Amino acid sequence: MALQDVCKWQAPDTQETSPHLPQAGSWAVPRGWDPQAFLQTHGPRLAHGTTTLAFRFRHGVIAAADTRSSCGNYVECPASRKVIPVHQHLLGTTSGTSADCVTWYRVLQRELRLRALREGQLPSVAGAAKLLSVMMSRYRGLDLCVATALCGWDRSGPALFYVYSDGTCLQGNIFSVGSGSPYAYGVLDRGYRYDMSTQEAYALARRAVAHATRRDAYSGGSVDLFHVRESGWEYVSRHDAWVLYSELQKLPGPEKEWEEEATPDRAGEGREPSVGLAPGDLKVPTERL
Repeated sequence: MALQDVCKWQAPDTQETSPHLPQAGSWAVPRGWDPQAFLQTHGPRLAHGTTTLAFRFRHGVIAAADTRSSCGNYVECPASRKVIPVHQHLLGTTSGTSADCVTWYRVLQRELRLRALREGQLPSVAGAAKLLSVMMSRYRGLDLCVATALCGWDRSGPALFYVYSDGTCLQGNIFSVGSGSPYAYGVLDRGYRYDMSTQEAYALARRAVAHATRRDAYSGGSVDLFHVRESGWEYVSRHDAWVLYSELQKLPGPEKEWEEEATPDRAGEGREPSVGLAPGDLKVPTERL
């Protein structure tokens, strides 16, 4: 005997599938619960992290990221792809919940494709960033976790925008997102110049991600490198993060040269100051303040 005959149960009418996501207030939560309070109480508590970065320079936009996907204390995938192509001239880095990032990039690709069919041309990078921020802002407070850097080239040249799931949309030259971003920013702030050559930009991006994977437990695997040019984006390389960090440690850096200049002589006399002062100008004052 069927279950519906015993319990007098009727299956709900199935509605047609819609390509659009439901409204923010239509998520299925128990009655009497606020959606935000329900997710904070019963939602999963999984620690996740990554290292993604992007910066703009005269030859385009560089996007780089590690490849380790973590789930709590476990490495879910050591070779994931965290830079997602949106169209021929637009890339996006992914940081946050992997499922949320992939879902929203699919939605963005669909919306940009529809707009291109209507208007006959793809929107600008600023338009794509604004569109993504407006769509995600409707789900604010529902534990949506998407932090991305949109890298592209449009009619105005190379462009870079940071978009967060709460609706934040910022334009800039350098962005690093993820748990390893403080370490990556330390390298980027020291070596970034807008007039860099292409090879210098590649080396800076690899060095920043490699140093971040060394210090951040949730970052690792390999280093993916992408370059957005006027002709479109290209996948440059993938290097093992540990091998890359080991090779960087063998190279003489500016820190070692600075330490050698600042080291005093064996006789106890320091080198002459490099700011143009005479040795007699560096006397210790005898008067008390």
